[in-house]
Amino acid sequence: KRKNLDAAYQQLLGYREGLGNPPLLVVCDMNRFEIHTNFTNTPPRVERFNLNDLRDNPSHYLRMLREVFLDPEALHPNRDPRYITETAAARFGEVAEALRDLDHDPNEVARFLNRLIFCFFAESIGLFRGVDSRAHEPVSLTLNLLRLNPERSSAQLSAVFDAMARREIPDFGPFPTPWFNGGLFDRTAAQETFGLTGDLLEILLETAELDWSRIDPAIFGTLFERSLDPRRRSQLGAHYTDPDNIMRVVEPVVLRPLRREFDALRAELEPDRLTVEESPAAYGAWGTNGALELDEPPPNSPAARIHAFHERLANVRVLDPACGSGNFLYVAMRELKQIEQDLIAWAHSAFGINSLRRRVGIANMLGIDIDQFAVDLTRMSLWIGDIQWTLQQGRQRLAEPILGQIDQIECRDAILAKDAEGNPIPAEWPTAEFIVGNPPFLGAKKMRSELSEPYIKQLRQAWADALDGRVDLCVYWHEAARRAISTGKTACAGLLATQNIRGSFSRPVLERIVDSGAILSAYANEGWVNEGAAIRIAIVVQDDGSDSKRTLDGEPVSIINANLSSGPNLTLARPLDENSGYAYVGVQRTGPFDIPPSLAERMLAEPANPNGRPNSDVIFPFFNGRDLAQRPRNQHVIDFGEMPLNEAADYHSPYQHVKDHVRPGRLESDDARLRDYWWQFQSRNPALRTAIASLPRWIATPLSAKHRFYVWIEQQAIPDISAVAIVRDDDYTFGILHSRIHEVWALAQSSWLGAGNDPRYTHGSTFNTFPFPWPLNTLAADLTQAQREHAERIGAAAVSLDAARAQWFNLGDAPAELVQERTMTDLYNDTEKNPRPDWLINRHRAIDEAVSAAYGWPADLTDDEILARLLALNLERAGT
Repeated sequence: KRKNLDAAYQQLLGYREGLGNPPLLVVCDMNRFEIHTNFTNTPPRVERFNLNDLRDNPSHYLRMLREVFLDPEALHPNRDPRYITETAAARFGEVAEALRDLDHDPNEVARFLNRLIFCFFAESIGLFRGVDSRAHEPVSLTLNLLRLNPERSSAQLSAVFDAMARREIPDFGPFPTPWFNGGLFDRTAAQETFGLTGDLLEILLETAELDWSRIDPAIFGTLFERSLDPRRRSQLGAHYTDPDNIMRVVEPVVLRPLRREFDALRAELEPDRLTVEESPAAYGAWGTNGALELDEPPPNSPAARIHAFHERLANVRVLDPACGSGNFLYVAMRELKQIEQDLIAWAHSAFGINSLRRRVGIANMLGIDIDQFAVDLTRMSLWIGDIQWTLQQGRQRLAEPILGQIDQIECRDAILAKDAEGNPIPAEWPTAEFIVGNPPFLGAKKMRSELSEPYIKQLRQAWADALDGRVDLCVYWHEAARRAISTGKTACAGLLATQNIRGSFSRPVLERIVDSGAILSAYANEGWVNEGAAIRIAIVVQDDGSDSKRTLDGEPVSIINANLSSGPNLTLARPLDENSGYAYVGVQRTGPFDIPPSLAERMLAEPANPNGRPNSDVIFPFFNGRDLAQRPRNQHVIDFGEMPLNEAADYHSPYQHVKDHVRPGRLESDDARLRDYWWQFQSRNPALRTAIASLPRWIATPLSAKHRFYVWIEQQAIPDISAVAIVRDDDYTFGILHSRIHEVWALAQSSWLGAGNDPRYTHGSTFNTFPFPWPLNTLAADLTQAQREHAERIGAAAVSLDAARAQWFNLGDAPAELVQERTMTDLYNDTEKNPRPDWLINRHRAIDEAVSAAYGWPADLTDDEILARLLALNLERAGT
């Protein structure tokens, strides 16, 4: 044990050639296993696991270990479940696209191919067996025969499907045909077959040769949704959500409480362990008709307790109210089956109880989705996953009908319904002990382009008592789950959310969750894959507050606040009047109002306009957050402010440019104001313009940035919406903003949005709530002598920092490559390859010490100590 497996592997390599270059090389130290694949013309792959993995996930790791000895070819990369699933999805995508190009309805195409998917799977697992008990492949054989007569493909495949649909239809040809049922092959579903060309038959035959028995249901639905749905076809090669990530929801919601109950049961009954011989029968046996004949065990006996827990597992219901292609439900079903399997094994080994039969399966899973195509894929994922599990446990024959009805996966709207009078109301969810899922990630603005205006109006009307109309779409699911918990219909719910759920409009939902129950587990900022794109999300698990064991980002904590933090509850912080009027977000143009330096220079040099005024009235330097973080582009912008159209027209060249380049796009907008006032910015922010007009310089910072820094703007420039302006011209404020004390507060109060991993300096929650050492609006004459000294010390440290940075960036005639490399982002990134320079660290340390002294605090406070003191100061200043 604990020997060096790398050394063992190197020793093994020395034997490889003499043994004929075997395809698998395995090393083990009695606890850890490493399986190295060594197949010709394939990249090597390493699978690492240990004894605990064998126990916790035998369907994967124990199967793999068996295959090392019994079927090593099964570990060939081309037989890897993910490879098979991805390959199958890609090929079916080709067929789907070809059939759609022939003007077939996409939904009918998807249903037809769903049938073929299951047929190929059924053939791979040997469901079709002749009188000689050998597996046969009637669908593949039919496709092969049709190569000679492709025009007969529709009729022949219809006959195959009919034979599978109904029990009374004779076997198809020489092959006994199992009765599938489940609605998949039911003719009444108006599902049709299509004539297939020779090329399509070849693709299908090639696809049928894959080992469909090894398809991965955890990713099956997602990949086939992309391949069969023309709207998602372009995402086929993109990343998909890994099952391990799905477990971050399923584990705390479903598995943790059930495993806890199971562990408690074992601990309670352990002193009463009996050998098989001592066991009072097994309180049950299988009768001659295949039914379980169960004798009633003595009350409160180990057998009674075990049977009761098994009954509890059989009655668990897991709901995914946005089930999509079913990956959350499949993972939940798989893990629930594993708990049942562990219970059955333990009951037999500890007490000789052999009367427990497998009851957990598809019936435990409930789902809702508004898309029938998604519902079909969810059902397919559950069918395949259930059959795979059954076969992996050693059962070679499946009871008919093989596919049970899955009516509990509903096709309907999960958040909007109508009452008897036709008024919009929140939709009801079925009773389920656990809720998991990934609601749609539509921001409030994107909802307008993806959903109809009437629908959005009805949705907001239905939920008006609980939700602000500006929340992201996923928030409706979180509020619905909260209501289900508060009414006792649900015990625990875990749902994904956009980062914006911590924002000002959505946070009231999290606050209500904390008030009516608790946030049991959360991941505040996680990487995820949605619609094929890598994004950043939050995971929120809520319950009624009865479970005191809580985790944040995988670590135990005593409490989780509504902003998904575990430290001081900053959601209590209030905006301070003393900070009002100093911080503004930049303007939002919505159109190409910006112009490059050369065009700006030409327009600014033009003679006076017909109104006698120069173009400098409406052309200004312009910057965005990227200009602050990287090298500035020296862009300008044409800004008519709030001028009426006739006044703007008097500035001839700027007006003509906007008319030619902005107006065409604006006239196509759904927003009436953008169409009617096409020459003006969407958001002009006149308060910002007034505030900066009287100052020789002011402070700016990127709205989103990994590291928080600030720069002086020494001209009447206009910031874009991706930058925040802080309208102060004193070095004292500049220094406070650069201090660790402000950085800790700003990071804790930041919002997070979209795919980026960068916090947003949302000034309403960061700057406006931040308590400076003394109120920011205190007049200089009202400062004490000590305060003036602190301000001078902070200001001097800030001047030193700004001067040093300016010198660092001022490279004169240095090569352009070096100039482009020296940016704020590069300077503040602190990596092993590019650590922060000592001169920068020293200057920030001087600022930190000066600011701590101004507060009268020690300079070595922890982040939580800083936040606690700032929160107390905020509440004191706010009079709370």
